[in-house]
Amino acid sequence: MLSINSIVFFVGILLLLGIASSKFSARIGMPVLVLFLGVGMLFGSEGLGGISFEDYRLANSIGSVALAMILFDGGLRTSLAAVRSSWKPALSLSTVGVFFTSLLTGFAASWILDLPLLHGMLLGSIVGSTDAAAVFSILRTSGLRLPERLTATLEVESGSNDPMAIFLTLGLIGLIMGTADSAAGIGLLFLLQFGVGSMVGLAVGLLAARVINRINLDYPGLYPILALSLGLLSFGLAAVLGGSGFLAIYLAGIALGNSSIVFRNGIFLFHDAGAWLGQMILFIMLGLLSFPSRLAAVSYDGLLIALVLIVVARPLAVLISIFPFRFRFKEIVFLGWVGLKGAVPITLATFPLLAGVQNSELIFNIVFFVVLVSAITQGWSLPLVARWLRLGRTSDPVTPLTVEINALRHVDGEIVEFVVTPSSKVAGLALRDIALPHDVVATLVVRKDQVIIPRGNTILEPGDHVFVAMRSRLKPLLTCLFDSCPVVPPLFPGFQLDFRADCTIKSVCQFFGLPEPEDSDEKSIGTLVTEGNRGIPTTIGPFVLSAGNDPDKVTLTYLQSNTQREAKWMN
Repeated sequence: MLSINSIVFFVGILLLLGIASSKFSARIGMPVLVLFLGVGMLFGSEGLGGISFEDYRLANSIGSVALAMILFDGGLRTSLAAVRSSWKPALSLSTVGVFFTSLLTGFAASWILDLPLLHGMLLGSIVGSTDAAAVFSILRTSGLRLPERLTATLEVESGSNDPMAIFLTLGLIGLIMGTADSAAGIGLLFLLQFGVGSMVGLAVGLLAARVINRINLDYPGLYPILALSLGLLSFGLAAVLGGSGFLAIYLAGIALGNSSIVFRNGIFLFHDAGAWLGQMILFIMLGLLSFPSRLAAVSYDGLLIALVLIVVARPLAVLISIFPFRFRFKEIVFLGWVGLKGAVPITLATFPLLAGVQNSELIFNIVFFVVLVSAITQGWSLPLVARWLRLGRTSDPVTPLTVEINALRHVDGEIVEFVVTPSSKVAGLALRDIALPHDVVATLVVRKDQVIIPRGNTILEPGDHVFVAMRSRLKPLLTCLFDSCPVVPPLFPGFQLDFRADCTIKSVCQFFGLPEPEDSDEKSIGTLVTEGNRGIPTTIGPFVLSAGNDPDKVTLTYLQSNTQREAKWMN
Protein backbone atom coordinates (compact mmCIF):
# COMPACT_ATOMS: atom_id res chain seq x y z
CA MET A 1 0.00 0.00 0.00
CA LEU A 2 1.33 3.43 -0.94
CA SER A 3 2.26 5.82 1.86
CA ILE A 4 0.67 9.27 2.08
CA ASN A 5 3.97 10.81 0.95
CA SER A 6 3.98 8.70 -2.19
CA ILE A 7 0.35 9.58 -2.90
CA VAL A 8 1.09 13.31 -2.55
CA PHE A 9 4.10 12.91 -4.84
CA PHE A 10 2.08 11.13 -7.55
CA VAL A 11 -0.78 13.65 -7.27
CA GLY A 12 1.69 16.50 -7.75
CA ILE A 13 3.18 14.81 -10.82
CA LEU A 14 -0.26 14.16 -12.33
CA LEU A 15 -1.41 17.75 -11.77
CA LEU A 16 1.78 19.14 -13.31
CA LEU A 17 1.31 16.92 -16.35
CA GLY A 18 -2.31 18.05 -16.55
CA ILE A 19 -1.25 21.72 -16.61
CA ALA A 20 1.43 20.99 -19.20
CA SER A 21 -1.14 19.20 -21.37
CA SER A 22 -3.36 22.31 -21.29
CA LYS A 23 -0.60 24.26 -23.06
CA PHE A 24 -0.13 21.44 -25.55
CA SER A 25 -3.86 21.22 -26.29
CA ALA A 26 -4.02 24.84 -27.46
CA ARG A 27 -1.38 24.15 -30.10
CA ILE A 28 -2.96 21.03 -31.58
CA GLY A 29 -6.58 22.16 -31.15
CA MET A 30 -7.47 19.18 -28.95
CA PRO A 31 -9.86 19.77 -26.03
CA VAL A 32 -7.84 19.94 -22.84
CA LEU A 33 -10.21 17.56 -21.06
CA VAL A 34 -9.29 14.81 -23.53
CA LEU A 35 -5.64 15.29 -22.66
CA PHE A 36 -6.47 15.16 -18.95
CA LEU A 37 -8.09 11.78 -19.64
CA GLY A 38 -5.00 10.79 -21.61
CA VAL A 39 -2.71 11.64 -18.68
CA GLY A 40 -4.81 9.43 -16.41
CA MET A 41 -4.80 6.56 -18.90
CA LEU A 42 -1.04 6.93 -19.37
CA PHE A 43 -0.46 6.44 -15.64
CA GLY A 44 -3.20 3.83 -15.19
CA SER A 45 -2.84 0.13 -14.54
CA GLU A 46 -2.22 -0.62 -18.24
CA GLY A 47 -0.09 2.47 -18.83
CA LEU A 48 3.46 3.50 -18.03
CA GLY A 49 2.63 4.47 -14.44
CA GLY A 50 1.03 1.17 -13.54
CA ILE A 51 -1.27 2.80 -10.94
CA SER A 52 -3.98 0.28 -10.19
CA PHE A 53 -7.30 2.02 -9.51
CA GLU A 54 -10.67 0.29 -9.83
CA ASP A 55 -12.63 1.65 -6.88
CA TYR A 56 -15.89 2.72 -8.54
CA ARG A 57 -17.51 3.85 -5.29
CA LEU A 58 -14.61 6.20 -4.50
CA ALA A 59 -14.57 7.42 -8.11
CA ASN A 60 -18.30 8.16 -7.89
CA SER A 61 -17.82 10.16 -4.68
CA ILE A 62 -14.85 12.16 -5.96
CA GLY A 63 -16.58 12.73 -9.28
CA SER A 64 -19.69 14.11 -7.61
CA VAL A 65 -17.72 16.63 -5.54
CA ALA A 66 -15.60 17.72 -8.52
CA LEU A 67 -18.70 18.15 -10.70
CA ALA A 68 -20.34 20.20 -7.94
CA MET A 69 -17.38 22.63 -7.90
CA ILE A 70 -17.43 22.89 -11.69
CA LEU A 71 -21.17 23.58 -11.78
CA PHE A 72 -20.92 26.16 -8.98
CA ASP A 73 -18.29 28.10 -10.91
CA GLY A 74 -20.37 27.82 -14.09
CA GLY A 75 -23.39 29.18 -12.23
CA LEU A 76 -21.41 32.09 -10.81
CA ARG A 77 -20.44 33.14 -14.35
CA THR A 78 -23.92 32.72 -15.87
CA SER A 79 -25.59 36.13 -16.07
CA LEU A 80 -29.25 36.64 -15.27
CA ALA A 81 -29.66 38.22 -18.71
CA ALA A 82 -28.38 34.98 -20.28
CA VAL A 83 -30.83 32.92 -18.22
CA ARG A 84 -33.74 35.18 -19.17
CA SER A 85 -32.92 34.94 -22.86
CA SER A 86 -32.38 31.19 -22.93
CA TRP A 87 -34.22 29.45 -20.10
CA LYS A 88 -37.13 28.22 -22.24
CA PRO A 89 -35.09 26.48 -24.98
CA ALA A 90 -32.49 25.38 -22.42
CA LEU A 91 -35.17 23.81 -20.21
CA SER A 92 -36.69 22.06 -23.23
CA LEU A 93 -33.27 20.72 -24.26
CA SER A 94 -32.47 19.58 -20.71
CA THR A 95 -35.72 17.60 -20.40
CA VAL A 96 -37.34 16.79 -23.76
CA GLY A 97 -33.98 16.80 -25.53
CA VAL A 98 -32.34 14.46 -23.03
CA PHE A 99 -35.35 12.12 -23.11
CA PHE A 100 -35.37 11.74 -26.90
CA THR A 101 -31.57 11.47 -27.08
CA SER A 102 -31.69 8.69 -24.47
CA LEU A 103 -34.61 6.95 -26.19
CA LEU A 104 -33.06 6.87 -29.67
CA THR A 105 -29.60 5.93 -28.40
CA GLY A 106 -31.10 3.26 -26.13
CA PHE A 107 -32.94 1.55 -28.99
CA ALA A 108 -29.72 1.54 -31.05
CA ALA A 109 -27.61 0.24 -28.13
CA SER A 110 -30.08 -2.57 -27.43
CA TRP A 111 -29.96 -3.70 -31.06
CA ILE A 112 -26.20 -3.28 -31.59
CA LEU A 113 -25.16 -4.98 -28.32
CA ASP A 114 -28.01 -7.52 -28.34
CA LEU A 115 -29.04 -6.43 -24.84
CA PRO A 116 -32.50 -6.43 -23.21
CA LEU A 117 -34.35 -3.25 -24.09
CA LEU A 118 -34.19 -1.85 -20.54
CA HIS A 119 -30.41 -2.33 -20.45
CA GLY A 120 -30.05 -0.54 -23.77
CA MET A 121 -32.26 2.28 -22.48
CA LEU A 122 -30.07 2.47 -19.38
CA LEU A 123 -27.00 2.99 -21.55
CA GLY A 124 -28.84 5.63 -23.59
CA SER A 125 -29.89 7.47 -20.43
CA ILE A 126 -26.33 7.55 -19.13
CA VAL A 127 -25.03 9.26 -22.29
CA GLY A 128 -28.17 11.34 -22.90
CA SER A 129 -27.07 14.60 -21.27
CA THR A 130 -24.42 17.07 -22.34
CA ASP A 131 -21.58 17.54 -19.89
CA ALA A 132 -21.23 20.89 -18.10
CA ALA A 133 -17.49 20.52 -17.52
CA ALA A 134 -16.85 19.79 -21.20
CA VAL A 135 -19.18 22.52 -22.51
CA PHE A 136 -17.90 25.25 -20.15
CA SER A 137 -14.30 24.35 -20.95
CA ILE A 138 -14.73 24.14 -24.73
CA LEU A 139 -16.80 27.34 -25.04
CA ARG A 140 -14.35 29.36 -22.98
CA THR A 141 -11.17 28.07 -24.64
CA SER A 142 -12.35 27.75 -28.25
CA GLY A 143 -11.25 31.26 -29.23
CA LEU A 144 -14.75 32.02 -30.54
CA ARG A 145 -17.38 34.48 -29.40
CA LEU A 146 -20.71 32.94 -30.34
CA PRO A 147 -24.07 34.76 -30.39
CA GLU A 148 -25.19 35.58 -26.85
CA ARG A 149 -28.41 33.53 -26.94
CA LEU A 150 -26.68 30.50 -28.43
CA THR A 151 -23.91 30.49 -25.83
CA ALA A 152 -26.40 31.04 -23.02
CA THR A 153 -28.60 28.17 -24.24
CA LEU A 154 -25.66 25.76 -24.36
CA GLU A 155 -24.37 26.72 -20.91
CA VAL A 156 -27.75 26.72 -19.16
CA GLU A 157 -28.69 23.42 -20.84
CA SER A 158 -25.47 21.69 -19.81
CA GLY A 159 -25.76 23.03 -16.26
CA SER A 160 -29.38 21.95 -15.82
CA ASN A 161 -29.76 18.65 -17.69
CA ASP A 162 -28.05 16.38 -15.15
CA PRO A 163 -31.27 15.86 -13.09
CA MET A 164 -33.04 14.38 -16.13
CA ALA A 165 -30.16 12.00 -16.84
CA ILE A 166 -29.95 11.00 -13.16
CA PHE A 167 -33.72 10.49 -13.00
CA LEU A 168 -33.72 8.26 -16.09
CA THR A 169 -30.67 6.33 -14.92
CA LEU A 170 -31.98 5.69 -11.38
CA GLY A 171 -35.47 4.93 -12.65
CA LEU A 172 -34.23 2.34 -15.14
CA ILE A 173 -31.91 0.76 -12.55
CA GLY A 174 -34.95 0.45 -10.27
CA LEU A 175 -36.98 -1.20 -13.03
CA ILE A 176 -34.17 -3.61 -13.94
CA MET A 177 -33.44 -4.56 -10.32
CA GLY A 178 -37.14 -4.69 -9.40
CA THR A 179 -36.80 -2.00 -6.72
CA ALA A 180 -39.00 0.59 -8.42
CA ASP A 181 -42.35 0.59 -6.64
CA SER A 182 -44.61 1.93 -9.38
CA ALA A 183 -45.03 4.54 -12.06
CA ALA A 184 -46.13 6.93 -9.31
CA GLY A 185 -42.85 6.31 -7.48
CA ILE A 186 -40.84 7.09 -10.63
CA GLY A 187 -42.91 10.24 -11.17
CA LEU A 188 -42.21 11.31 -7.59
CA LEU A 189 -38.49 10.80 -8.21
CA PHE A 190 -38.75 13.13 -11.21
CA LEU A 191 -40.55 15.83 -9.21
CA LEU A 192 -38.08 15.56 -6.34
CA GLN A 193 -35.05 15.79 -8.62
CA PHE A 194 -36.22 18.98 -10.29
CA GLY A 195 -38.47 20.55 -7.66
CA VAL A 196 -36.35 20.11 -4.55
CA GLY A 197 -33.14 20.83 -6.45
CA SER A 198 -34.53 24.11 -7.82
CA MET A 199 -36.02 25.36 -4.56
CA VAL A 200 -33.01 24.50 -2.42
CA GLY A 201 -30.54 25.95 -4.93
CA LEU A 202 -32.33 29.29 -5.29
CA ALA A 203 -33.03 29.61 -1.56
CA VAL A 204 -29.45 28.85 -0.50
CA GLY A 205 -28.01 31.07 -3.27
CA LEU A 206 -30.04 34.08 -2.17
CA LEU A 207 -29.27 33.34 1.48
CA ALA A 208 -25.56 33.05 0.61
CA ALA A 209 -25.52 36.58 -0.81
CA ARG A 210 -27.01 37.98 2.43
CA VAL A 211 -24.62 36.00 4.62
CA ILE A 212 -21.53 37.04 2.65
CA ASN A 213 -22.53 40.71 2.78
CA ARG A 214 -23.39 40.78 6.49
CA ILE A 215 -20.88 38.47 8.15
CA ASN A 216 -18.06 41.10 8.12
CA LEU A 217 -15.09 38.70 8.20
CA ASP A 218 -11.74 39.97 9.43
CA TYR A 219 -9.75 37.89 6.93
CA PRO A 220 -10.61 38.48 3.22
CA GLY A 221 -9.33 35.04 2.23
CA LEU A 222 -12.24 33.44 4.07
CA TYR A 223 -14.89 34.93 1.77
CA PRO A 224 -14.27 32.51 -1.14
CA ILE A 225 -14.26 29.57 1.29
CA LEU A 226 -17.54 30.82 2.78
CA ALA A 227 -19.08 30.97 -0.70
CA LEU A 228 -17.86 27.44 -1.46
CA SER A 229 -19.20 26.09 1.83
CA LEU A 230 -22.65 27.57 1.12
CA GLY A 231 -22.58 26.12 -2.40
CA LEU A 232 -21.72 22.66 -1.06
CA LEU A 233 -24.48 23.13 1.54
CA SER A 234 -27.01 23.57 -1.28
CA PHE A 235 -25.70 20.42 -2.99
CA GLY A 236 -25.82 18.29 0.15
CA LEU A 237 -29.15 19.60 1.43
CA ALA A 238 -30.88 18.99 -1.91
CA ALA A 239 -29.40 15.47 -2.16
CA VAL A 240 -30.45 14.60 1.41
CA LEU A 241 -34.01 15.76 0.66
CA GLY A 242 -34.13 13.61 -2.49
CA GLY A 243 -33.48 16.38 -5.03
CA SER A 244 -30.71 16.97 -7.53
CA GLY A 245 -27.63 18.33 -5.83
CA PHE A 246 -26.13 19.20 -9.21
CA LEU A 247 -29.08 21.39 -10.18
CA ALA A 248 -29.14 22.95 -6.70
CA ILE A 249 -25.50 24.02 -6.68
CA TYR A 250 -25.73 25.36 -10.26
CA LEU A 251 -28.78 27.49 -9.39
CA ALA A 252 -27.14 28.59 -6.13
CA GLY A 253 -24.17 29.78 -8.19
CA ILE A 254 -26.46 31.74 -10.53
CA ALA A 255 -28.31 33.37 -7.60
CA LEU A 256 -25.06 34.28 -5.83
CA GLY A 257 -23.20 35.39 -8.97
CA ASN A 258 -25.98 37.80 -9.97
CA SER A 259 -26.15 39.39 -6.52
CA SER A 260 -24.13 42.37 -5.36
CA ILE A 261 -21.57 40.81 -2.99
CA VAL A 262 -18.39 41.96 -1.29
CA PHE A 263 -15.00 40.57 -2.38
CA ARG A 264 -16.63 39.56 -5.66
CA ASN A 265 -13.46 39.36 -7.78
CA GLY A 266 -11.65 37.30 -5.16
CA ILE A 267 -14.57 34.86 -4.90
CA PHE A 268 -14.76 34.46 -8.68
CA LEU A 269 -11.01 33.95 -9.07
CA PHE A 270 -10.94 31.34 -6.29
CA HIS A 271 -13.78 29.34 -7.82
CA ASP A 272 -12.29 29.56 -11.31
CA ALA A 273 -9.17 27.90 -9.91
CA GLY A 274 -11.36 25.41 -8.03
CA ALA A 275 -13.24 24.50 -11.22
CA TRP A 276 -9.98 23.89 -13.08
CA LEU A 277 -8.68 21.77 -10.22
CA GLY A 278 -11.95 19.85 -10.19
CA GLN A 279 -11.73 19.21 -13.93
CA MET A 280 -8.13 18.02 -13.71
CA ILE A 281 -8.76 15.69 -10.77
CA LEU A 282 -11.99 14.39 -12.29
CA PHE A 283 -10.70 13.56 -15.76
CA ILE A 284 -7.31 12.28 -14.64
CA MET A 285 -9.09 10.03 -12.11
CA LEU A 286 -11.47 8.76 -14.80
CA GLY A 287 -8.46 8.08 -17.02
CA LEU A 288 -6.93 6.00 -14.21
CA LEU A 289 -10.22 4.13 -13.94
CA SER A 290 -10.13 3.03 -17.57
CA PHE A 291 -8.53 -0.06 -19.10
CA PRO A 292 -7.42 0.51 -22.72
CA SER A 293 -7.62 -3.23 -23.48
CA ARG A 294 -11.29 -3.29 -22.46
CA LEU A 295 -11.98 -0.20 -24.54
CA ALA A 296 -10.36 -1.82 -27.56
CA ALA A 297 -12.57 -4.87 -27.11
CA VAL A 298 -15.74 -2.76 -27.40
CA SER A 299 -14.41 -0.27 -29.95
CA TYR A 300 -16.49 -1.48 -32.91
CA ASP A 301 -19.81 -1.52 -31.06
CA GLY A 302 -18.90 1.66 -29.20
CA LEU A 303 -18.15 3.48 -32.45
CA LEU A 304 -21.52 2.49 -33.92
CA ILE A 305 -23.37 3.70 -30.81
CA ALA A 306 -21.34 6.94 -30.79
CA LEU A 307 -22.25 7.56 -34.45
CA VAL A 308 -25.95 7.03 -33.72
CA LEU A 309 -25.72 9.38 -30.73
CA ILE A 310 -23.77 12.14 -32.50
CA VAL A 311 -25.25 12.01 -36.00
CA VAL A 312 -28.85 10.89 -35.37
CA ALA A 313 -30.07 11.00 -31.77
CA ARG A 314 -28.74 14.38 -30.60
CA PRO A 315 -29.63 16.33 -33.81
CA LEU A 316 -33.18 14.89 -33.92
CA ALA A 317 -33.70 15.54 -30.20
CA VAL A 318 -32.52 19.16 -30.63
CA LEU A 319 -34.83 19.67 -33.60
CA ILE A 320 -37.82 18.33 -31.66
CA SER A 321 -37.14 20.23 -28.45
CA ILE A 322 -36.26 23.72 -29.72
CA PHE A 323 -38.34 23.92 -32.89
CA PRO A 324 -40.87 26.35 -31.29
CA PHE A 325 -38.18 28.82 -30.15
CA ARG A 326 -37.25 30.41 -33.49
CA PHE A 327 -33.59 29.55 -33.76
CA ARG A 328 -31.96 29.98 -37.14
CA PHE A 329 -31.31 26.76 -39.06
CA LYS A 330 -27.55 27.05 -38.69
CA GLU A 331 -27.93 27.57 -34.93
CA ILE A 332 -30.04 24.39 -34.74
CA VAL A 333 -27.31 22.53 -36.65
CA PHE A 334 -24.69 23.85 -34.23
CA LEU A 335 -26.76 22.92 -31.16
CA GLY A 336 -27.20 19.46 -32.63
CA TRP A 337 -23.46 19.05 -33.01
CA VAL A 338 -22.47 20.37 -29.57
CA GLY A 339 -23.79 17.43 -27.58
CA LEU A 340 -20.49 17.06 -25.78
CA LYS A 341 -20.07 14.12 -23.43
CA GLY A 342 -17.65 14.12 -20.55
CA ALA A 343 -17.40 13.27 -16.87
CA VAL A 344 -21.14 13.07 -16.12
CA PRO A 345 -21.82 9.97 -18.30
CA ILE A 346 -18.75 8.17 -16.91
CA THR A 347 -19.80 9.03 -13.35
CA LEU A 348 -23.37 7.86 -14.06
CA ALA A 349 -21.96 4.66 -15.55
CA THR A 350 -20.67 3.73 -12.10
CA PHE A 351 -24.27 3.63 -10.77
CA PRO A 352 -25.14 0.28 -12.47
CA LEU A 353 -21.81 -1.16 -11.29
CA LEU A 354 -22.55 -0.17 -7.69
CA ALA A 355 -26.11 -1.51 -7.97
CA GLY A 356 -24.96 -4.85 -9.38
CA VAL A 357 -26.87 -4.54 -12.66
CA GLN A 358 -26.19 -7.32 -15.17
CA ASN A 359 -23.97 -6.20 -18.09
CA SER A 360 -22.92 -3.13 -16.07
CA GLU A 361 -19.22 -3.60 -16.88
CA LEU A 362 -20.00 -3.70 -20.61
CA ILE A 363 -22.15 -0.59 -20.24
CA PHE A 364 -19.32 1.23 -18.40
CA ASN A 365 -16.74 0.41 -21.09
CA ILE A 366 -19.11 1.39 -23.92
CA VAL A 367 -19.93 4.68 -22.17
CA PHE A 368 -16.24 5.46 -21.67
CA PHE A 369 -15.51 4.77 -25.35
CA VAL A 370 -18.49 6.91 -26.47
CA VAL A 371 -17.27 9.79 -24.28
CA LEU A 372 -13.81 9.59 -25.83
CA VAL A 373 -15.25 9.67 -29.36
CA SER A 374 -17.56 12.57 -28.50
CA ALA A 375 -14.89 14.64 -26.77
CA ILE A 376 -12.35 14.13 -29.55
CA THR A 377 -14.62 14.59 -32.57
CA GLN A 378 -17.15 17.14 -31.31
CA GLY A 379 -14.83 19.00 -28.97
CA TRP A 380 -12.01 19.29 -31.50
CA SER A 381 -14.30 20.27 -34.38
CA LEU A 382 -16.51 22.75 -32.51
CA PRO A 383 -14.58 25.89 -33.63
CA LEU A 384 -14.39 24.53 -37.20
CA VAL A 385 -18.14 23.87 -37.34
CA ALA A 386 -18.88 27.34 -35.90
CA ARG A 387 -16.73 29.00 -38.55
CA TRP A 388 -18.21 26.83 -41.31
CA LEU A 389 -21.70 27.89 -40.22
CA ARG A 390 -20.48 31.50 -39.89
CA LEU A 391 -21.54 31.75 -36.30
CA GLY A 392 -19.81 34.21 -34.01
CA ARG A 393 -16.42 35.78 -34.37
CA THR A 394 -12.93 35.45 -32.94
CA SER A 395 -12.80 36.25 -29.24
CA ASP A 396 -11.29 39.50 -28.15
CA PRO A 397 -7.61 39.22 -27.18
CA VAL A 398 -6.85 38.90 -23.51
CA THR A 399 -5.25 41.99 -22.03
CA PRO A 400 -1.78 41.44 -20.51
CA LEU A 401 -2.83 43.68 -17.61
CA THR A 402 -5.55 43.35 -14.98
CA VAL A 403 -6.94 45.98 -12.66
CA GLU A 404 -8.72 44.49 -9.67
CA ILE A 405 -10.56 45.94 -6.70
CA ASN A 406 -11.72 43.60 -3.96
CA ALA A 407 -14.19 45.58 -1.85
CA LEU A 408 -14.84 44.34 1.68
CA ARG A 409 -17.76 46.74 2.04
CA HIS A 410 -20.44 47.82 -0.40
CA VAL A 411 -19.25 50.76 -2.51
CA ASP A 412 -21.13 52.46 -5.32
CA GLY A 413 -18.42 52.09 -7.90
CA GLU A 414 -16.15 49.73 -9.77
CA ILE A 415 -13.45 49.58 -12.42
CA VAL A 416 -14.61 47.74 -15.53
CA GLU A 417 -12.60 46.57 -18.54
CA PHE A 418 -14.13 47.15 -21.99
CA VAL A 419 -12.79 46.03 -25.36
CA VAL A 420 -13.21 48.43 -28.29
CA THR A 421 -14.73 46.45 -31.17
CA PRO A 422 -14.66 47.53 -34.84
CA SER A 423 -18.40 48.28 -34.63
CA SER A 424 -18.06 50.15 -31.35
CA LYS A 425 -19.43 53.72 -31.21
CA VAL A 426 -16.13 54.93 -29.74
CA ALA A 427 -13.80 53.30 -32.29
CA GLY A 428 -11.61 55.96 -33.93
CA LEU A 429 -12.68 58.74 -31.57
CA ALA A 430 -10.52 60.78 -29.22
CA LEU A 431 -11.52 60.58 -25.56
CA ARG A 432 -12.35 64.30 -25.48
CA ASP A 433 -14.91 63.72 -28.26
CA ILE A 434 -16.73 61.00 -26.33
CA ALA A 435 -19.55 62.10 -24.05
CA LEU A 436 -18.86 60.19 -20.87
CA PRO A 437 -21.19 60.74 -17.90
CA HIS A 438 -19.85 62.93 -15.12
CA ASP A 439 -19.37 59.88 -12.86
CA VAL A 440 -17.24 58.02 -15.43
CA VAL A 441 -13.47 58.28 -15.97
CA ALA A 442 -11.25 56.35 -18.38
CA THR A 443 -8.30 55.37 -16.17
CA LEU A 444 -6.13 53.23 -18.44
CA VAL A 445 -5.83 52.04 -22.04
CA VAL A 446 -3.93 48.87 -23.01
CA ARG A 447 -3.07 48.44 -26.70
CA LYS A 448 -1.42 45.08 -27.43
CA ASP A 449 1.46 45.05 -24.91
CA GLN A 450 1.59 48.82 -24.53
CA VAL A 451 0.11 50.70 -21.57
CA ILE A 452 -1.27 54.13 -22.49
CA ILE A 453 -2.13 56.77 -19.91
CA PRO A 454 -5.36 58.25 -21.29
CA ARG A 455 -5.43 61.93 -22.27
CA GLY A 456 -8.05 63.99 -24.02
CA ASN A 457 -6.36 63.44 -27.39
CA THR A 458 -5.98 59.64 -26.94
CA ILE A 459 -7.73 57.95 -29.88
CA LEU A 460 -9.37 54.62 -29.15
CA GLU A 461 -8.66 51.90 -31.69
CA PRO A 462 -10.34 48.51 -32.27
CA GLY A 463 -8.76 45.95 -29.96
CA ASP A 464 -7.95 48.46 -27.22
CA HIS A 465 -8.70 47.43 -23.66
CA VAL A 466 -10.12 50.42 -21.80
CA PHE A 467 -10.38 50.41 -18.01
CA VAL A 468 -13.16 52.68 -16.84
CA ALA A 469 -14.01 53.80 -13.29
CA MET A 470 -17.75 54.37 -12.87
CA ARG A 471 -20.80 54.23 -10.69
CA SER A 472 -22.11 50.66 -10.75
CA ARG A 473 -25.53 51.65 -12.13
CA LEU A 474 -23.94 53.01 -15.32
CA LYS A 475 -22.32 49.76 -16.43
CA PRO A 476 -25.15 48.71 -18.85
CA LEU A 477 -24.98 52.09 -20.62
CA LEU A 478 -21.20 51.92 -20.99
CA THR A 479 -21.53 48.36 -22.34
CA CYS A 480 -23.76 49.75 -25.10
CA LEU A 481 -21.22 52.46 -25.84
CA PHE A 482 -18.21 50.15 -26.18
CA ASP A 483 -19.87 47.13 -27.72
CA SER A 484 -23.50 46.14 -28.30
CA CYS A 485 -26.56 45.98 -26.08
CA PRO A 486 -27.62 42.39 -25.30
CA VAL A 487 -30.53 43.87 -23.32
CA VAL A 488 -32.10 47.30 -23.00
CA PRO A 489 -30.42 49.13 -20.09
CA PRO A 490 -32.61 49.41 -17.00
CA LEU A 491 -33.84 52.97 -17.53
CA PHE A 492 -37.03 54.20 -15.97
CA PRO A 493 -38.95 57.50 -15.93
CA GLY A 494 -36.98 59.91 -13.77
CA PHE A 495 -33.60 58.23 -14.42
CA GLN A 496 -30.99 61.00 -14.29
CA LEU A 497 -27.52 61.25 -15.68
CA ASP A 498 -25.02 64.12 -15.41
CA PHE A 499 -22.73 65.10 -18.30
CA ARG A 500 -20.07 67.76 -18.58
CA ALA A 501 -21.58 70.98 -19.84
CA ASP A 502 -18.96 71.23 -22.61
CA CYS A 503 -19.98 67.88 -24.16
CA THR A 504 -21.30 68.44 -27.66
CA ILE A 505 -24.84 67.59 -28.67
CA LYS A 506 -23.34 65.28 -31.30
CA SER A 507 -21.33 63.29 -28.73
CA VAL A 508 -24.30 62.94 -26.36
CA CYS A 509 -26.51 61.68 -29.22
CA GLN A 510 -23.75 59.25 -30.15
CA PHE A 511 -23.59 57.98 -26.56
CA PHE A 512 -27.28 57.04 -26.60
CA GLY A 513 -27.46 56.07 -30.28
CA LEU A 514 -29.85 58.95 -31.00
CA PRO A 515 -30.13 60.71 -34.37
CA GLU A 516 -28.16 63.95 -34.32
CA PRO A 517 -30.18 67.18 -34.79
CA GLU A 518 -29.38 68.81 -38.14
CA ASP A 519 -28.60 72.25 -36.70
CA SER A 520 -26.46 71.10 -33.78
CA ASP A 521 -23.04 71.71 -35.37
CA GLU A 522 -20.52 71.52 -32.51
CA LYS A 523 -22.82 73.20 -30.01
CA SER A 524 -22.43 72.04 -26.40
CA ILE A 525 -25.30 70.81 -24.25
CA GLY A 526 -24.48 73.61 -21.77
CA THR A 527 -25.02 76.17 -24.51
CA LEU A 528 -28.22 74.39 -25.57
CA VAL A 529 -29.62 74.71 -22.05
CA THR A 530 -28.56 78.33 -21.74
CA GLU A 531 -30.17 79.27 -25.06
CA GLY A 532 -33.37 77.31 -24.28
CA ASN A 533 -36.69 79.19 -24.21
CA ARG A 534 -38.14 79.86 -20.77
CA GLY A 535 -40.96 77.53 -19.83
CA ILE A 536 -40.22 75.17 -22.73
CA PRO A 537 -38.13 72.11 -21.75
CA THR A 538 -34.88 71.59 -23.67
CA THR A 539 -34.87 68.02 -24.97
CA ILE A 540 -32.65 65.51 -26.75
CA GLY A 541 -34.66 62.46 -27.80
CA PRO A 542 -36.41 61.04 -24.72
CA PHE A 543 -34.32 63.21 -22.36
CA VAL A 544 -34.99 66.61 -20.80
CA LEU A 545 -31.90 68.76 -20.15
CA SER A 546 -31.56 70.99 -17.11
CA ALA A 547 -28.78 72.96 -15.43
CA GLY A 548 -28.16 72.63 -11.72
CA ASN A 549 -26.09 74.56 -9.20
CA ASP A 550 -22.85 73.38 -10.81
CA PRO A 551 -22.27 75.32 -14.06
CA ASP A 552 -19.96 72.56 -15.33
CA LYS A 553 -22.73 69.91 -15.36
CA VAL A 554 -25.96 69.35 -17.26
CA THR A 555 -28.51 66.82 -16.02
CA LEU A 556 -30.38 64.60 -18.47
CA THR A 557 -33.66 63.16 -17.17
CA TYR A 558 -35.26 60.21 -18.94
CA LEU A 559 -39.03 60.65 -19.32
CA GLN A 560 -40.24 57.88 -21.65
CA SER A 561 -41.14 54.43 -20.40
CA ASN A 562 -42.23 52.70 -23.61
CA THR A 563 -40.09 49.59 -23.98
CA GLN A 564 -40.27 49.61 -27.79
CA ARG A 565 -39.05 53.20 -27.90
CA GLU A 566 -36.24 52.33 -25.53
CA ALA A 567 -35.19 49.45 -27.74
CA LYS A 568 -35.36 51.67 -30.82
CA TRP A 569 -33.21 54.53 -29.59
CA MET A 570 -30.71 52.19 -27.95
CA ASN A 571 -30.02 50.25 -31.20
